[in-house]
Amino acid sequence: MSTPLPEHFEDFAEARREGFLRVKELKDQGKNICGMFCQYTPAEIIRAAGLYQVALCGRSHEPIKTAETRLPANLCPLIKASFGHVMEESCPYAFFSDIVVGETTCDGKKKMYELLCELKPMQVIHLPNVPDYERSLEMWVSEIRAFKEGLEEKFNIEITDDMLNESIVWCNKERAQKAHLYELGKTNPPAITGVAMNDVQDGLQFMFDEKQKYDKIAEIIKESEKNWAEGNYPVEADRPRLIVSGGGYAGTNQKTINVIEELGGSIVCYEGCCGISSLRRAVDEDTSRDPIVRIAEKYLDVPCAVVSPNTSRMQQVADTIDEWNADGYVSITLHSCNPFAVETENIRRVCESKGIPLLHIETDFTPGDEGQIRTRIEAFLEMIRMNKEAAKHE
Repeated sequence: MSTPLPEHFEDFAEARREGFLRVKELKDQGKNICGMFCQYTPAEIIRAAGLYQVALCGRSHEPIKTAETRLPANLCPLIKASFGHVMEESCPYAFFSDIVVGETTCDGKKKMYELLCELKPMQVIHLPNVPDYERSLEMWVSEIRAFKEGLEEKFNIEITDDMLNESIVWCNKERAQKAHLYELGKTNPPAITGVAMNDVQDGLQFMFDEKQKYDKIAEIIKESEKNWAEGNYPVEADRPRLIVSGGGYAGTNQKTINVIEELGGSIVCYEGCCGISSLRRAVDEDTSRDPIVRIAEKYLDVPCAVVSPNTSRMQQVADTIDEWNADGYVSITLHSCNPFAVETENIRRVCESKGIPLLHIETDFTPGDEGQIRTRIEAFLEMIRMNKEAAKHE
């Protein structure tokens, strides 16, 4: 019998429900809101500027029809949903944002920003996509510096090195804690379910008191580790251990992530956007160096699918499989998300070299494919169970 989840898990579900009210309260108090789309957006600078950061990525089907009056129908659903929410003013996070930060992680986003800037004040950060460190760093430093200067001009503030250094230390502390949450999945059985991991990380986007967030996660980690040490496991030890990867698939959770664990799999770690890839990369805290350069170095090191060739991500995938002792790998991509979809082939080769299977699920936010996805997940889990059983008798 599984142990109950720590009480603070409910706080993150409630944060999602009440986030709209919280962001309105901040605006009523005269606070400034910065909307963002991607992990490449430098949180250290937004925090040092005194802004409250909120994620704007769309994850529902409803605003897509509105977006398609101005965007191509065959564009990524995440991009269309994000734009549609702004057009309809149906997302309070976008509505209350004083500035929106865009990053050029794909051509679809980059072109969508040309239209979005007509609806909201924007600043676009252009990403280098060549894994040549010296060439890319010079360009990336200039983009990060321009972002800082843009915020200073927009809000009539000065962001000092001391402000940035303090913000760097705090953001590093937050990342290390979030990484620790994923590391709870390394035990056998895991000390936390994959659905719970995802719910907490997702709920963080809707909580605006940074100390409160930190303390609540600390309590979850402490209680999860205590339960595991006492033999109160959230799931059984013999479940197939899976790593989930991809980008922008939050709107598909009900038919992907939740179904994986409902059918007896254990998601032990997330790799990719908002996963372990960014969280273990800290900003150098050496205050004798320019903080803008140090911030640029950290974000340049994130192996997003926008980079080509993305050999560092393939090494990360291999290392994550080993560290979390994975039995299988699930890549979830949205329709028309070409960078992540194409990169799945390289991930497949890494999985083959590690002797584990890969399941690629390509979907979007619309209903209708739940049965097909469920059948494929069920077959994938059964294949892993059969492989593990056969290995016992070799």
